[in-house]
Amino acid sequence: MQARPTNLDESKVQPYTLPDPLVMQDGTPVTCAAAWPARRAELLELFRQNVYGRSPPVPARIPFAVTGTDDRALGGLATRTEITLCPTGAPDGPAMHLLLYVPNAAPKPVPVFMGLNFRGNHSIHPDPAITFSANWTRYAAHFDAAKDGPLDASRGSRASRWPVAKILGRGYALATAFYGDLEPDFDGGWKHGVRGALATRPPPAADSWGAIGAWAWGLSRALDVLEQQPAIDTTRAAILGHSRLGKTALWAGAQDERFALVISNNSGCGGAALSRRNFGESVARINETFPHWFCSTFKRYNDQEADLPVDQHELIALIAPRPVYIASAAEDLWADPKGEFLSALHAEPVYRLLGRPGLESAEQPPLNHAVGGTMGYHIRSGKHDVTAFDWDQYLAFADRHIPRRAL
Repeated sequence: MQARPTNLDESKVQPYTLPDPLVMQDGTPVTCAAAWPARRAELLELFRQNVYGRSPPVPARIPFAVTGTDDRALGGLATRTEITLCPTGAPDGPAMHLLLYVPNAAPKPVPVFMGLNFRGNHSIHPDPAITFSANWTRYAAHFDAAKDGPLDASRGSRASRWPVAKILGRGYALATAFYGDLEPDFDGGWKHGVRGALATRPPPAADSWGAIGAWAWGLSRALDVLEQQPAIDTTRAAILGHSRLGKTALWAGAQDERFALVISNNSGCGGAALSRRNFGESVARINETFPHWFCSTFKRYNDQEADLPVDQHELIALIAPRPVYIASAAEDLWADPKGEFLSALHAEPVYRLLGRPGLESAEQPPLNHAVGGTMGYHIRSGKHDVTAFDWDQYLAFADRHIPRRAL
């Protein structure tokens, strides 16, 4: 397939009009906090119908088992626990393998950072006791494992994106799982994951959930299990994701109000970036390259972004009044850094309606400078990645909004 032309020139962005998050579909303005829940429900339904699809009901029970624990992990810094859970509720269904580190020195229960990882739990830290991901091995070809060399070399290969010792040292727990446990990330991967286990196919409805919906739904099932861990304070759970998993974190946080803080790192199209700007990755391009990520209805808006009844600033608005942080990278034009900032800016009226300070900046800040109140934003130098600078901002933001107890 010939690649579509991609606009990376700001001067070629055409004028656009955004839907107002504070105007009901029937034209009624939302002028007070008491009227927001009705508009919030309306927006959630529009995103389900047109972008991410409709997730299934929550199982009555999530079976899980602790498969390993060590209270002297990382030289005594943490207790490492591995938990296998059945997100569909069926013991013979797909299994999600949750890796949990809890700082030993912190008063319990502790707040937790949650997020899915791209390369298996064993990739986030060189800790040799982390169980090697069987699903990573099974689907290695689809996940380009060759980039990491031999499979054994992938242990600790993404440690730069997961500063485990820093997170624990600040008094936060860390919980992560391989996103391929929930669904492998390729067209047809649904057959091997939670969508296949709960399938109504063939044929799917136009608003059937896509892979992003499946990954987001799985994060909520992991939170269900963490609620049963005495060392974790799930009322102070922060959810974080990078790139496609940043889209996932935003959708999970929009739907599940138990997530107390939501962080999107370089999430781009279908995440924090405005679709109507048509800068960088477009709706058409993302649907052609990743046809499994969104619901079928989203494809109707290929090259027709103006017809979308929602845009991504309204996804961010769905997180209000909870804290949300949006991060961009200067060299990551594919993710449209300006569009990510503008999306946060245009969600700000909802935060202000609900009595929360928003970005507190009408202009995109200079490089490597964070801004914001209940909404946070920065654009850092560099490329599409998660860096130490990013984590420094996220931890500082969490310290303000879901503070851990003094160590």
